[in-house]
Amino acid sequence: MSWWSFTKAVFRGEHKLAPTTWLMGAFTVVYTISPIDLVPELLLPIIGYIDDLGVWGVFLALAAREKSRWEVANAPQTVHAERLD
Repeated sequence: MSWWSFTKAVFRGEHKLAPTTWLMGAFTVVYTISPIDLVPELLLPIIGYIDDLGVWGVFLALAAREKSRWEVANAPQTVHAERLD
């Protein structure tokens, strides 16, 4: 299933995200646009962006975990039938 379908399911309320994922998503956006940074881009340009990418990496890992949970919950159910002779 696609990320688009997953995103629609979350916004429609069909899949409830863990609070950790919501908090990390909010933190990621705020940290990225905030002028206050752990490693400022002005002092160390390359390294300054690496910490932003690390925060995004953690968020994407949590989002991928949520998507996997959603896919398992929405997997088609397989019916096993026995042959009667």
